[in-house]
Amino acid sequence: MAEPRVLLIAGGRSPEHEVSLLSARGVLEHMPFPTELAVIAKDGRWLLGERAREASRQGVAPGGEYPFPPPVDWNRYAVVFPLLHGRWGEDGTVQGFLELLGKPYVGAGVAASALCMDKDLTKRVLAQAGVPVVPWVALYRGERPFLPFDPPFFVKPANTGSSVGITRVERYAELEEALAEAFRYDVKAVVEKALSGVRELEVGVLGNVFGEVSPVGEVRYQALFYDYETKYTPGRAELLIPAPLDPGTQETIQELALKAYKVLGLRGMARVDFFLAEGEVYLNEVNTIPGFTPTSMYPRLFEAAGLTYPELLRRLVELALA
Repeated sequence: MAEPRVLLIAGGRSPEHEVSLLSARGVLEHMPFPTELAVIAKDGRWLLGERAREASRQGVAPGGEYPFPPPVDWNRYAVVFPLLHGRWGEDGTVQGFLELLGKPYVGAGVAASALCMDKDLTKRVLAQAGVPVVPWVALYRGERPFLPFDPPFFVKPANTGSSVGITRVERYAELEEALAEAFRYDVKAVVEKALSGVRELEVGVLGNVFGEVSPVGEVRYQALFYDYETKYTPGRAELLIPAPLDPGTQETIQELALKAYKVLGLRGMARVDFFLAEGEVYLNEVNTIPGFTPTSMYPRLFEAAGLTYPELLRRLVELALA
């Protein structure tokens, strides 16, 4: 049987465009199957073939060549791997297009992608299912804020990743400016209570609905919070795998990750992020297309479980075909 040919789609219109292209370089280097690249430029147009490869090497594609839908022979590919972080890629939009084509693809489906992209909706569903989440309030642009908790808190766009548009607020006087920053990226913002003494923990899940879970990892850093520069600048953060936790806490986090994965209807992969504060575990967010950059936690978590980067990608393609 011939090896499946994979089409990797990267770039995108979101503020995480550069991160996506950096992830794509890692996947192209380690993918065990024949793989071709398509890049969505920042203007929404597509680059194919060598022009797409050149954009991945440069790390940015300001403008594309082909409008949507691009002249791609979709029958040429057995599987599509959407490696698009953030809006217009991780939120169900590209997944819906691939569903219309009837083309198998890596990762979560339309509904689960849209649900996990929206931090407010994710929290609502998980809280209803009994998964502990940090207290939060959702606000739409133009809505007067009423907060049931005092500062400090974090203000976030509801539909972004990679810490884009996030502000830590220490005083109420800073709230208006923080909301303005969040509303640059979305019409809805999430205001989340800041916990004290927080440890940031992450776990990977691999599988279709009933996933297998990685060891728990911990992120340590010197910045005020785990911002964009800290995440993607080598040396700015320390990743500890496995995290120094007692067995009971590690098991609790892994069980909550698997529960969230099933409740949200996920498939393929996800990185589930947690806070540990004063002995209590809180699920922070679920990333349906985690990073595959040199500093990304997801492939490193499974490497610690004995699954190499190429074997991880092989499993993801096989899960898509299944």
